[in-house]
Amino acid sequence: MKVTVNDFLKKKNEGRKITMLTAYDYPTAKMVDEAGLDAILVGDSLGMVVQGLENTLPVTMDEMIYHTKMVSRGAARAMVIGDMPYMSYQASIEEAVRNAGRFIKEAGAQAIKLEGGREVADRVEAMTKAEIPVMAHIGLTPQAVHRMGGYKVQGKTEEAAKRLVEDAKIMQESGAFSLILEAIPSELAKQITAELAIPTIGIGAGVFCDGQVLVIHDVLGLFERFTPKFVKKYANLKDSAMKAIGEYRKEVEDGSFPSKEHSF
Repeated sequence: MKVTVNDFLKKKNEGRKITMLTAYDYPTAKMVDEAGLDAILVGDSLGMVVQGLENTLPVTMDEMIYHTKMVSRGAARAMVIGDMPYMSYQASIEEAVRNAGRFIKEAGAQAIKLEGGREVADRVEAMTKAEIPVMAHIGLTPQAVHRMGGYKVQGKTEEAAKRLVEDAKIMQESGAFSLILEAIPSELAKQITAELAIPTIGIGAGVFCDGQVLVIHDVLGLFERFTPKFVKKYANLKDSAMKAIGEYRKEVEDGSFPSKEHSF
């Protein structure tokens, strides 16, 4: 059975944690799905961990659709959530709804995610009216990296914290079915989670959120350019892969591969 928005709400109400990771292709999505996670976010983070870009800003809608299609093929059970890239929803409500609809219609996603609080409330409302489930995202929003002056913890002052609580409630009122809280103090995330009826998904927001999400390349030790404080590496696949690739090179050079076993 496919995980739905109702399952998210049920988990919050029953006090069970929601599990989510990113994925950007078929084999990775299949692994995440078979591991039993609730949801897969096809994040615009692919710009950094797959494309080698400095930030997420250059990622296009067509690239997001391409990757989401692959992930959808690999996810039999997990909910697939397509991430709205920079300038795919900011220009107008009409364009926002049309682009969000592409994730559902063309890419096989069950929901979309977009960054921002009160300033995107009209987009969230319009998407929800168009039967597109929306996961909102507040706190550290990477598409606003230039305005924020870098990747910094948000909501540290009383005024900033108050604004985030207000934004969270506005997102709920606008129709979002869940809310990502990124890089905010744990106690603030606890307050927001307690005051909302919809589930919160934390990334660098502490243990009190209703669920957690991380970038899979960080979890598996495949991205080394920088490691945020909130990341826990559960494996170091880069070292294993480098060892295998090095052995292959050595065996080709010394003539031991391919052997008779690997020849026709």
